[in-house]
Amino acid sequence: MIRNPLTRRAAAIALAGLCTAALAPSAQAADPWPSRPLKIVVPYPPGGSSDIIARSISQQLSEALKQPVIVENKPGANGNLGADFVAKSAPDGYTLLLCDLGALAISPSVYTRLAFDPSKDLRGAAMLAYSPHLLVVHPSVKANNLKELVELSKTSDLNFAVTATGSAPHLAGVELARATGAKWVYVPYKGGVQSVQDTVAGQTQVLMNGMLATYPHVQSGKLKLLGVSKRERMPLIGSVPTIAEQGVAGYETGTWQGVVLPAGTPPAIVKRLSETLVAAIRNPEVRARLAGQGAEVVTMSPAEVDKFFAAERARWSKVVQQEKLQLD
Repeated sequence: MIRNPLTRRAAAIALAGLCTAALAPSAQAADPWPSRPLKIVVPYPPGGSSDIIARSISQQLSEALKQPVIVENKPGANGNLGADFVAKSAPDGYTLLLCDLGALAISPSVYTRLAFDPSKDLRGAAMLAYSPHLLVVHPSVKANNLKELVELSKTSDLNFAVTATGSAPHLAGVELARATGAKWVYVPYKGGVQSVQDTVAGQTQVLMNGMLATYPHVQSGKLKLLGVSKRERMPLIGSVPTIAEQGVAGYETGTWQGVVLPAGTPPAIVKRLSETLVAAIRNPEVRARLAGQGAEVVTMSPAEVDKFFAAERARWSKVVQQEKLQLD
């Protein structure tokens, strides 16, 4: 009988392949997700609304996932630097972007050469919280409501601080000016923290910014609160009228804090992250702490986040085009 060495070798290779296939599930089971630390990228400087929320839930996430959760600030280009970093990260569930999703939806309309497309390169994981914008002024400004501020703007030079050109607070100010006839000069910054600090210092006179990061300065008397950009009054500041109540019907803006992931992240990981994020933000201690600062826990599923993002992108695209706010 003639033995063919090639046949024997092929059989050996086939047997080895079968053994490897049989062992594969065990190897995968030994290395489940997550098996290493996770990173939450906040695309703004420390101290803003996104940063506050990220640090509020990081411990809850760490305990639930049994892995360290690191919050890393990557500010720059109105949040686009950090967003681009996450969009180009491996879609493995270890790199998350926590930001104002409304602001992220504005970016493609403002920045004509954006290095990524958030609608294609990122996918929703969870919505976490909503914080309305507060319309505040430096205490020296002689206006105690929206009507008085609008009248003052027509006779005095007022600088309106915005987190960045084309940011959500900027477009909120643009919408407000269009509706009321207010006249002011927009002064862009590199984040909400600096815009708040300069208004507190009196270098700018008017500011619209997320309540979560702004309200503490109202409480301390360093800023004067004129209105809130929500359809209904906020229980925490029930005596403060909404901007809609003061003559701008239907006016509502704010920061929508949520989490997105690189497109291509496996559905099972997206699902688990979404459930874990929602559980963390709904923790009674976390919820109470955020409510005391003016943020409402508002959660959405991954599909709902994607739908919200598409609607916000369409809404603000019209405003950007009308006001010719496109940047290279």
